[in-house]
Amino acid sequence: MAKLSYPPRELWPERIYSLPELSYPDTLNACHELLDVNLEHGRGASPAIYFNHSVVTYSQLRQEVMEMAGALRQRGIEPGDRVILRLLNRPHFISTLLAVLRIGAVAVPTPPLIRAREISVIFESSGPSLLVAEADLWEEVEKLDTNSVPCVNVESLRGGQPYHECGPTSKDDLAVLLYTSGSTGVPKGCMHSHADLLAIADSYARYVLEPTSADRFGGHPTMAFAYGLGALLVFPLRFGASTVLLDRFTPEAMMESIRDYKVTFTFCAPLSLRMMMNQCTNLKSPLSSLRLAISAGETLPGPVYRSWQELTGVEVLDGLGSTEMLHIFISARPGRSRPAATGEVVPGYEAIVIDEKSMKPVPDGTEGLLAVKGPTGCRYLDSIHRQQNYVRRGWNIPGDVYIRDSEGFFHYQCRNDDIIVCGGINIAGPEVEGVLAEHPAVSEVAVVASPDELRGMVPKAFVVVRASYTPSEELKKDLQCFVQRELAPYKYPRKVEFVRELPKTSTGKVRRSELRRSEFQV
Repeated sequence: MAKLSYPPRELWPERIYSLPELSYPDTLNACHELLDVNLEHGRGASPAIYFNHSVVTYSQLRQEVMEMAGALRQRGIEPGDRVILRLLNRPHFISTLLAVLRIGAVAVPTPPLIRAREISVIFESSGPSLLVAEADLWEEVEKLDTNSVPCVNVESLRGGQPYHECGPTSKDDLAVLLYTSGSTGVPKGCMHSHADLLAIADSYARYVLEPTSADRFGGHPTMAFAYGLGALLVFPLRFGASTVLLDRFTPEAMMESIRDYKVTFTFCAPLSLRMMMNQCTNLKSPLSSLRLAISAGETLPGPVYRSWQELTGVEVLDGLGSTEMLHIFISARPGRSRPAATGEVVPGYEAIVIDEKSMKPVPDGTEGLLAVKGPTGCRYLDSIHRQQNYVRRGWNIPGDVYIRDSEGFFHYQCRNDDIIVCGGINIAGPEVEGVLAEHPAVSEVAVVASPDELRGMVPKAFVVVRASYTPSEELKKDLQCFVQRELAPYKYPRKVEFVRELPKTSTGKVRRSELRRSEFQV
């Protein structure tokens, strides 16, 4: 299988390595740094993973990783080959991903909730040599037309001939390929190297969270997302700490996990914070072990920030990251967090607010596009146009409109594209539109963000029905179920409004901005 290529170097963002910890050797393997180094430091008997009343030590994890790495090599997986992962937040997610990195192959984790239709696009884009899934996620795998690519149960990788040494990968070799919804609805493959994985720990985690080996990292984001991958795999292992895994989120399960395993850092989204507060008003006792709560995925509303700290006594840090940047680059700092402010630039990164047309910085207090650079940055797979749009004059442009105040705090205003941030997860409006357009009742459709008290924003579909159909509650439910069958269930339009026509420009383009404004008018 041919190796994937990064975009042309002239299209890369400028990289800066302003922290001493970011000076990595040319030969670097993330599995060695996250796993083997802990054994070298005498942590073999220390807990690495807590899950479902069981404990995996660093020695046990290393043995399993070596056996899985051997099994992958026995199946013919070579350095640079892509391996798609369909796994829940269970110990075998960590061991499988590290085994892939150990032999120099590329891990392609996929969110558990996506459907066969979405997996197929990732398949076609990444060109995998193998798909590894677990029984609980096998149903969608069976629907795939995988041709000559083998699909195996993760259990079949256990007990292989141990692969003792880590492959001699370069620090710039591709390690993970993470897919994110684009504003056009077509998933984008974000390419990150072995050095990138370590850089997010050696900047954000090291300087903002300041963890020790005694800390326990917990939370609910899937490790198939960049947020969860850093929070629950990279960060704890980088600092010889432990991770507490939760494979299925409910507010009750989350609180029990924190209480029972004495989690010190919990990674959440505003939605999950709200759900826990709604579930239980006495949170101080079950959450007494927490040093910090971290919220990301969508902006943290001021009322949620205040209520959480009043009910728990635990400071919550808002953070802004992206799949393209791999993790958080603007964050509140312990003791310096403020309601309704995302925070300050993470050490190791630079950020400015610019005018989109001139690409020049705007004065403090003026809204504009956020631009950022640091030790990580956007490198899209096979998408020159998207690369040129995201990276401009060496800066990464995530698509967020911000205001920076005179003290250097960044305040979120809105998105600058068709992405809908619902419960901390990005949903591309055009992707939902594309599925709804396939329904026989739909003549035209536009999907935009609509405010929601619990989730912040939800997808709302404006639908023009064909002449042979009549708008009704039954049709509305049918359209919602249709999307849930074709896409990840969380992408369905929670609101549907039937309209006679959609607002359009003189050239016939749908004016989604007008629909968005109408939804957010007070």
